[in-house]
Amino acid sequence: MGHRLYHVTDFRIVGDYMLQLTFDDGAQQTIDFRPILYGELLGPLRDLRLFNQVTLDPIAHTVVWSNGADFDPETLRHWPQYADELATRARQWSAVSG
Repeated sequence: MGHRLYHVTDFRIVGDYMLQLTFDDGAQQTIDFRPILYGELLGPLRDLRLFNQVTLDPIAHTVVWSNGADFDPETLRHWPQYADELATRARQWSAVSG
């Protein structure tokens, strides 16, 4: 049994490093990305100007940034299930790159 393929249909910036996402099933998720903005790909998003350049990719149906950073819509849709593990990994990325 596979997992459902979600699409991010809309987003808005609701605070520093925070997005409110709307999905094709009508659900919304507000995500504070600060705990995971470390490492080679996500670390540059700590620059708020870059973070705020987020866009919605019409093909991948997710939020993307100009540096190539993006997230699987399923991960975003179920963020509370993944947030702690992603933050733990981000701290490890920080230790490696720091």
